[in-house]
Amino acid sequence: MNQFHEMTVFLAVADAQSFAAAARRLAMSAPTVTRSVAALERRLGALLLVRTTRSLRLTEAGQRYAADCRRILDEVEQADDAAAGVMAAPRGALHITAPALFGELHVMPAVLGYLRAHREVSVRTLLVDRVVNLMDEGVDVAVRIGPLPDSSLTAVPVGQVRRVVCASPAFLREHGVPEDLEALQRRCTITAAMEGRSAQWRFMQDGELHRLSMESQLTVTSFQAAVLAACEGWGLTQVVSYQVARHLQSGALQVVLREFEAPPMPVHVVYPEGRRSSAKVRSFVEFCVEALRRDLAALPV
Repeated sequence: MNQFHEMTVFLAVADAQSFAAAARRLAMSAPTVTRSVAALERRLGALLLVRTTRSLRLTEAGQRYAADCRRILDEVEQADDAAAGVMAAPRGALHITAPALFGELHVMPAVLGYLRAHREVSVRTLLVDRVVNLMDEGVDVAVRIGPLPDSSLTAVPVGQVRRVVCASPAFLREHGVPEDLEALQRRCTITAAMEGRSAQWRFMQDGELHRLSMESQLTVTSFQAAVLAACEGWGLTQVVSYQVARHLQSGALQVVLREFEAPPMPVHVVYPEGRRSSAKVRSFVEFCVEALRRDLAALPV
C-alpha cells in the first residue's frame, strides 16, 4: 500500500472518527481500514489514534499528521488538475463553508444548482457562525461577511449587507417610531448575542462608529429567534438585512433609524491562493459568485 493511499485512509478515519464510517466512504472493508492505520502507525513509530470501545480521537501527533496529509493530498489533486488543463471536467469532493443562516438562505441554493450541473462533484457544507480556518479544516471555498483580514486568501466581492433595526408595524404604532439612539434605549428590545460575543448594537453617529451595550429584556442566541420575536410584536431588534429580507418585503417588519446605520458589510467568496487551478473550485466559484451577486442585488434597500 503506497503512502498516498495510507494518508487517504487515515484522513478518512480522522474525519469520520470511525473506522466503519471511513470504510463505507472508501468502499473498503473495516478490517482493511483498521490494518492500514495500524501499519501506518508502525511505520511512523507514533500513535496517531486513541481507540476505546465507544470513541476514537486523534493524538497530538495524529492532529499534526492529519493536517499535513490534508495539505499534501490537496496539493497532489491540484497538480493533477493543473496537468489535465483548464478544460478538465469538475470532479471529486468540494468542501464549502458559510455563516449558518446566510448559508441556508443563499449558499445552499447555489450548491444545489451547481450539483445539478456537475454530477461528478460531491459537496460537504459547513454552515457555522465562526471563522473557519480553510487550510486547517480542509475547506476549498468560503463565503465571508464583513471586512477581511490580510491573508493569502483570494477574495471575490459579491455584494454587501446592512445591519438594520426593525420592528413590527403593530409595535411601532403602539410605542412610536424611535427617532434617535436615546429613544431606542427606552423601548423594548430583542438582542441576538452569539456565545462568546458581547450584546452590542452598532451605529454611526456624528461620523463615528458607536457600540451600544443593550439591556434587553429578551436576549437570544439565534438571529432567527430574534426575528420571530420581532415579528410577534415583542420589540425592536438589530439584525443583518438578509435575515429579514422576506419579512420586510411582506410588511411583517419595518426598518427604523436608517440614518444611524453602520456602514454596509461586504460579502466575499474566498478560497486559498492557488486553489482555482482545480476545475471543481474554479467552476463552483464562478457559479456561486454569479448566484450570490444576483441574490444580494435583489435584497430590500
